[in-house]
Amino acid sequence: MTDPQITPELVQDHNLTSEEYARIVAMLGRTPTFPELGIFSALWSEHCSYKHSRPILKTFPTTGPQVVQGPGENAGVLRLPGGWAVAFKIESHNHPSAVEPYQGAATGAGGILRDVFTMGARPVALLNSLRFGPLEEARNRYLFAGVVRGIGDYGNCVGVPTLGGEVDFAPGYSGNPLVNAMCVGVLKEKDLIKAAAHGVGNILLAVGSSTGRDGIHGASFASEELTHESEQRRPQVQVGDPFTEKLLLEASLELIASGHIVAIQDMGAAGLTSSSAEMAARGGVGVEIDLSKVPTREPGMTPYEILLSESQERMLVVAKTDRVKEVQAIAAKWELAATPIGAVTDDGMYRCTWQGKVVVEIPGQRLVDDCPVYNPEAQEDPIVAQLRASAPHAARSYTPLDALLALLDSPSLASKKWVFEQYDSTVQASTVIAPGGDAGVLRVRHEDFGIAVKTDCNSRYVRLDPYEGGKATVAEAARNVACTGARPLGITDCLNFGSPERPAVFYQFREACRGIADACRTLGTPVTGGNVSFYNESPTGAVDPTPVVGMIGLLTRADRAVPSHARAPGDGVYVLGETRAELGGSAYWEVCEEFIGGQPPRVDLEVEKRLIEFLVTGAERGLFRSAHDCSHGGLGVALAEVAMGGPYQEAGFGLDVDLTPHAARLTSHELLFSESHGRAVITCAPERAAAVEALAGELGVPLFRAGTMGAMDGAFRLTLRDGAIDEPVTRLRDVYYSAIPRRMGD
Repeated sequence: MTDPQITPELVQDHNLTSEEYARIVAMLGRTPTFPELGIFSALWSEHCSYKHSRPILKTFPTTGPQVVQGPGENAGVLRLPGGWAVAFKIESHNHPSAVEPYQGAATGAGGILRDVFTMGARPVALLNSLRFGPLEEARNRYLFAGVVRGIGDYGNCVGVPTLGGEVDFAPGYSGNPLVNAMCVGVLKEKDLIKAAAHGVGNILLAVGSSTGRDGIHGASFASEELTHESEQRRPQVQVGDPFTEKLLLEASLELIASGHIVAIQDMGAAGLTSSSAEMAARGGVGVEIDLSKVPTREPGMTPYEILLSESQERMLVVAKTDRVKEVQAIAAKWELAATPIGAVTDDGMYRCTWQGKVVVEIPGQRLVDDCPVYNPEAQEDPIVAQLRASAPHAARSYTPLDALLALLDSPSLASKKWVFEQYDSTVQASTVIAPGGDAGVLRVRHEDFGIAVKTDCNSRYVRLDPYEGGKATVAEAARNVACTGARPLGITDCLNFGSPERPAVFYQFREACRGIADACRTLGTPVTGGNVSFYNESPTGAVDPTPVVGMIGLLTRADRAVPSHARAPGDGVYVLGETRAELGGSAYWEVCEEFIGGQPPRVDLEVEKRLIEFLVTGAERGLFRSAHDCSHGGLGVALAEVAMGGPYQEAGFGLDVDLTPHAARLTSHELLFSESHGRAVITCAPERAAAVEALAGELGVPLFRAGTMGAMDGAFRLTLRDGAIDEPVTRLRDVYYSAIPRRMGD
């Protein structure tokens, strides 16, 4: 097959600007070949190069005594006790999931698994962060069901538990759902391996599945806006095989432990191109690849297609020159092929041949490092500023009970049991706290300590005030982890925004990142890596700004992990922190007033630090029976969730609380539904009450004893200054646990 002639139209089809193309020609000193054009299109795409975000990302704190590996590798790594370490990463698979939800979500899970086990870590947990349009629309229900099934099927087949996540619904995601997948793995720190090719003469081997035509230009697809024609991009969505992934996982970990290889990398976005070019650039070497030796599963594949295919379950391995047969033997043990396709060279060139002819020859370091970096204009949308300064025109006549029931019935706040019951959360037998609580917790085998994991973001806050929203995302994730008793250690991020070429969008991105950076510095949770997902736009506009963070926490005693739900009648109920009249950006205004606006609650990071210290110290001393973050839906929803019990309990507990002395100057609606930060609800045994109160005083954490837990399936009673709620907790459970199934038609 003859390659097409390079024309301005072909360059434009590859999403390269005329200035970028001129830069390529100047670098090469000639017109690029067709495969070279494809390589530059992929590696210089937003998805691979971060050309609009790189200067902003450099402002993140990335170091600390707990950081073993920061940004720049397949996954970040944090230090744990006993020589252990945790590798973790979150990435997006938004565009593929918008056109093929099942495979888009499944291959998102597969790709993030590979990012973690290529570090030498065994995956022990998956998490996700999902955003969809309202369930009243049939297409949103179709996308939602397909994504959930894809995540569940892939993770369940590979045998990695899904320990947590979040699901939100808003009109802004109707044309462009967000599907973010996170993986967590554990390893001995001494066994860490990095994806840097070195050793001139060492051999490159393709391990795993053969290469097909699926996923070609997937990285470019992820770097453009969705349109009405995007359904035609289904062939650019990869197809996953979780059973092959399981074999590849075991083979990769055995290869890493064997000492036969010096580097390994997933053939993810941009496939063979990105894995080989990035490994070479990291090692400061060149590579030469014979594309005719790459195993293919479709006849007549061209060099262009082989280089850019994103077929799943493939690894690129750099083996020591004299260990190729040993590598192949290990791969064969796991029923996988390991095919030599090239070698490390000393000339720094990225070179590919096809049937004896050179078809690609590019300076390797410049290919990766010389992508242009842009500094877009940033300007807040004046409409957002107006929204932030506004309030609902006329309050509706919702009683406190009516409002609480409406919030519990809202899909964004209601139980996600319908979702996570499709995921296996107990495989590997290390789960301590399964999905449905503040954070998932797992035990590191044969050790006393555990790991808490959580994904978080409140896009309403970020939309209305990106800086405060960015701070709030980190603060809430840290609170959720701390509620289990774990000390927050670090984050990975998946920054989902619209087009960076729009000043209003880039303003959101810049300010949200500033908020994330400030919160991470104050809370001591460095950013170890992540993903920027721009161009999340459809004909209806840009998605709501959604910078998701994945937080890791260390629990010194896994057997002292604290659940979020009440566990015994007679326990004392305490409200921690101060409640202020902060309904801006609240779920109450959105659900009950049908209004999204106002100033979101501001985050006091020093207050958050003291609360985290209280939660962690109290858990270490065994003071709490339960601890639950107070955030979406406010204190009313938090108290209801504490009383209703966990998703696998058959009954909740009654609750008798008098809130009249707490924040007495607030109306009942402000008191119950304000989303002030720095708050939590805890329960404790009566004999622990004095110790709880003493610790709060010592650490300067405001504490209010609100009441006691009642009998199983008793009454949920809240006494308020201008009324009361007195309702059977069984009714709250019925509303809370049935909201999503009813809307899905189940």
